[in-house]
Amino acid sequence: MRHSPLLAIFLIVAVDVLGLTIMIPLLPFYAEKLGATPFQVGWLIGAYAACQLVSGPLLGRLSDTTGRKPLLLVSQAGTFIGFIITAFAPNLAVLFLARMLDGATAGNLSLAQAYISDITKPEERAKSFGVIGIAFGIGFLIGPAVSGILAKSDYRYPVFAAAGLSALSILATTVLLPKATPTKNDDGRRLSLVAWGEYAKYFRDPRLATRLWQFLCFAFSFAMFTSGFPLFAERRLSFGPEQVGFVYAWAGFLGILTQGPALGLMVKKFGEATLNRVGFASYVVGYTVLGFAHSIPMLVVAATVAAFGQLIRPALTSLITKAAPKTEVGSVLGLQQSLTSVAQIAGPPFAGILIQHGALTAWGLAAAGVAGVGLILASQSIVGSSEAAS
Repeated sequence: MRHSPLLAIFLIVAVDVLGLTIMIPLLPFYAEKLGATPFQVGWLIGAYAACQLVSGPLLGRLSDTTGRKPLLLVSQAGTFIGFIITAFAPNLAVLFLARMLDGATAGNLSLAQAYISDITKPEERAKSFGVIGIAFGIGFLIGPAVSGILAKSDYRYPVFAAAGLSALSILATTVLLPKATPTKNDDGRRLSLVAWGEYAKYFRDPRLATRLWQFLCFAFSFAMFTSGFPLFAERRLSFGPEQVGFVYAWAGFLGILTQGPALGLMVKKFGEATLNRVGFASYVVGYTVLGFAHSIPMLVVAATVAAFGQLIRPALTSLITKAAPKTEVGSVLGLQQSLTSVAQIAGPPFAGILIQHGALTAWGLAAAGVAGVGLILASQSIVGSSEAAS
């Protein structure tokens, strides 16, 4: 029986994200149990990202030459092994090793995005990328809540659950995902591996550069939020993994609403650039309110507003793929993954320093400020596009 490749990639990404979201609220508490300070928690995330910074473009470039599916399997296998090591980590050093191994093979999301780009028309791309947004929404709806419930018995139980989901994702990719042929260059040959310095050319491309800088702002502010929120909530509101998980679940539920069928309608009515700008504005307001939140109702308001920032990922990713050369989409999305890594290298330690020194409000305002820079860039892009059209 034939099945839609988008359905297959949705199931695979959903399972992957579910494993990831089980770990997001747990990891800071897990690391603290092994003796980590908030600053070290930040570097735990940063170490993962530093390895991902090297692997992201390489996996993207290799996928342009060998296809997406084989590299996706390699990436998923690394995640599975990393989770197993994490579950049995006797100390903080081994936990760092596990996260670095996972980072060295990380590329699931960018490879899935490249696969979607291979099989969809440009005008349908934002709606198709919404599939990943829905998968993230489902993951954040279920994963953190499951993590919090399992963690009440033993912090290792959520890690075992994440490892099991990772193994299921490998099986789903092997069985369900059809092969997709990346776009070839004009003479029919696949692109060869290039030097790292060639990635700078994308920042010299006027159409790509501003969108890449916007994505860096999005990734940096989001990295500050995801890494710092569990520690913020623990100190400001005395939350544990279970309560943090429910906040993420609420954000995930809103993500499903904004990136389901409604996304396609919003793209048609407002356009990707406008949705991108609305997403940045939502982060600015949401993170600002979060910084001043001293009660659960105020926290819910902040989480609700910030959840609409999830519009950025599908809208901006679509804009990036449309601006990228057709034969280099995998490379550009690999670079996008590396920008995420840069943000995760710098953002979590910065958040950790602020939280370790009790600057909880400053943490929220700093994340809002970075998102504000993205909003300015997004607004300038719209103005520039309008002037070019006239």
